[in-house]
Parts: sequence; structure tokens; C-alpha cells
Amino acid sequence: MNKNKVRLVDVATKAGVSKSTASQFLNGRFDFMSLDTRLRLQKAVEELNYVPNNIARSLKTNKTRTLGVIVRDIASYYTSQAIRGMDDYCKKHGYDLFIYNSDFDPATEKSALTTLCQLNVDGVIIASCGNNAKLIEDISNNTVPVVQFQLEHDDCDTGIVVADYKRSSFEATEYLIELGHKNICFVTQQFETVKSRHEKYQGFVDAHNKHNLPVKEELILHWSRTKGLAASPVELLKSELAPTAFFTQQIAITVDVLKALEQANINIPGDVSLLGFEEIPMAEFFRVPVTVVRQQPYEIGSEAASMLLNKIKSGKAFNTRTLVPCELVLRESCSTAKSTEKL
Repeated sequence: MNKNKVRLVDVATKAGVSKSTASQFLNGRFDFMSLDTRLRLQKAVEELNYVPNNIARSLKTNKTRTLGVIVRDIASYYTSQAIRGMDDYCKKHGYDLFIYNSDFDPATEKSALTTLCQLNVDGVIIASCGNNAKLIEDISNNTVPVVQFQLEHDDCDTGIVVADYKRSSFEATEYLIELGHKNICFVTQQFETVKSRHEKYQGFVDAHNKHNLPVKEELILHWSRTKGLAASPVELLKSELAPTAFFTQQIAITVDVLKALEQANINIPGDVSLLGFEEIPMAEFFRVPVTVVRQQPYEIGSEAASMLLNKIKSGKAFNTRTLVPCELVLRESCSTAKSTEKL
């Protein structure tokens, strides 16, 4: 029999049960169903190659068993691992994903949110660029539940799963300080309006405060996705306040700093140490393997999916904040502080 022609009534007839019983089985409502009935229905489904009509089912239940996922860069290592965590968790619970890539563009992100609502998804997981806070909060409060991940923005109240940025930044900074580094260059994107980035900075500050060291504003080096580094790390090493270590806050920043130092034949860690926030794929195979704060994107993705399904199941608008620990992975790019004499 052609599987596209098989109907629910055909499954019921083959199993010798009512259509209502077959429907309950297919919707997972078989708590009071005998084992014999369940086995006969399962056998009928398999022998007939029955594929449920999810569109018809969604009209009856108002649930599509689909979730929307919006990410900023689907090609990045972090994002691919996070999506895998979401997908693995959702498959176990009978949900499918629609994945949209925003390319850090607020208009594209807004369009994706609108489309997913039109597709009647049961919920949305988003790594937002930060410019659609009101829309995201409105959707979460009035349309479908929303859970954010990766970055936390100050002005958007939804459920969220992020790395424990403050603690991990504190531990990484303290590690450098305990190696004797007093002039640490903190290389970062603008962090004033992004809570997650600010927490990395706060961890950096807290470690300095614990060890009675001043945070030197001259050693805060900014980076942007469009313009790159605001100043040359090599020139900074020639300045009066030469750093003995760079602490970079994102994988693209780490790569740009590495390139600049390599091109100038600056020895790592002989001339300067380097510690990066976020794992670099295959970093252990670099000429100088880079010490990193390793996030857990797979776990973050899985936890975000779990949080969203719990919100869908409960029907409550509670918003929780989950922090996932990071791991400091020690490799060869950090050593005891050298003299701050200019290169």
C-alpha cells in the first residue's frame, strides 16, 4: 500500500481498535492503554508505513510540534554546537526545528521572528543581535514562549541560557595574575549595553580588585566586527604601558590578535602571553596551542531547548536564567610574566 494513501482509520482497522484509540496512541496518550493494544498499534503503524498528517493534527491541537531557532552566524563553531544540542534534545521529545540565520542584521532577525510566528511554531530560541528587544519580549508575552541563548541584553526579559561569563572571566584573569601579569590587555567588543559582555569585563575587574591591582583603561582595546581592532596590538607592545598578556573576549578577536602578533614575529608566549575566551577549533594543533576559556555550547543549546519545552508544557510565562559553567583549558600560549620593557 502506498504510504501516502494510508489513513488513520487504516491503522485502527489493522490493529482492531477504534479510530479514537489509534489517535490517542499516536499522540502519546496511552497511560491507560493495555500493552497488547499498544503493541498491535505499533505493529500496524510499522507494517503500513503510516506517516501522521502533522498539519491536520496541528489544526486539532493548536500545536505544530515545531520550534523556531534564530542564530547570528550558523557557520560559527559555537552556533553549530549549540544547534546540535537543541536538535538532539528536541528529537528525543518529538519536536522539529526551523533554523534561521540573521547575519547580525536586525531587519533579518525581525523578519525571521515574524515568519516563525506565521508558521505557528510552538516556541522560539534566539541568539539576538540586541536590536529587537521589544518585539522579542512582546512575542514571548503574547504569542509564543521565547528563550534566548549565547548573549544577554539588558532590556529584554525572557528565559535565557548563557555561559557563566563573570566567574569564568574572573578565573582566567586570576590565572594570568598568578603567573605574574600585572599589565593585561583586555580586548573586547563594546560591552556597555550587552550584559554578557559586561559580565566578562566585571570578572576581569573583580580579579584585579581581589589582588589589589588597578585596571588600566589604556589597556582596554576595542574590536568591532566591521572595523576590527581599534589599535594595533604590536604598537601597544611598544608603548610605555606595554602589556605582558592579552585576554581576548571572542574567537574572531583572538584570531585577529594572533594574526597581528604573528605578522610582527612576536613570540607567544616568549614576548607576550595570550588567553582567549571561546574555544578555537583545532587550537591544540596550532604552532602555539592557545589557552582558552572553553564554553559548553552543546550543553547551552540542550538546556535552552529544555527550558523552552518546559515553558510550552506548563503554559506559564515564568522567565528563568540558567548559567552554564565554562572550563579554563591550559595550553602553551601563557607563561610567567616577562619584563614590560618595550619590544
